[in-house]
Amino acid sequence: MASFVARVVNRCEEANETKNLNLSECELIQVPDAVYHLMRHTELKTCDLSGNVITKISPKFAVKFSLITELNLSHNQMAKLPDELADLHSLQQLDISHNSFITLPAVVFKMPKLRELRAHNNAIIDIDRDEIITSDSLELVDLRHNPLTPMCHELLRNANVSFRIELSEREKEEWEDLTI
Repeated sequence: MASFVARVVNRCEEANETKNLNLSECELIQVPDAVYHLMRHTELKTCDLSGNVITKISPKFAVKFSLITELNLSHNQMAKLPDELADLHSLQQLDISHNSFITLPAVVFKMPKLRELRAHNNAIIDIDRDEIITSDSLELVDLRHNPLTPMCHELLRNANVSFRIELSEREKEEWEDLTI
């Protein structure tokens, strides 16, 4: 435990110089309050929280790290994101892959500069069709390796959007192959 605390403190000190906070693989269940304190005078550019056991991000994350352009939340245990992340007005890249999302969080479509959304390898079954069409900044949405419903997969494949949607080939369910 102490070694993880030391690792987090050391990485915060590095980030004060580099403006890139890397807290990956620190066995975090959330962003510790101490991190916000240690980073209070630093304008972070990127934040990597991948490879932890984080289940949720605090709403204050967006307040404290409002200028970040890249956020990596991959390989955690998240199923939702706080609406406050819409306040990340500079965020261009968001990676929420390898988590437990069953729907795409609506907040991602409210991030004004988001260009790249990586949401592959989740449990996403469906997406809110009204939401996905509304982004002006998006260039790429990666939804590969999600168990999308046949209808959702078809809609996304044929969606008339200004950005690229990456999908895996949909594998037919056993019941879909039944011939009468």
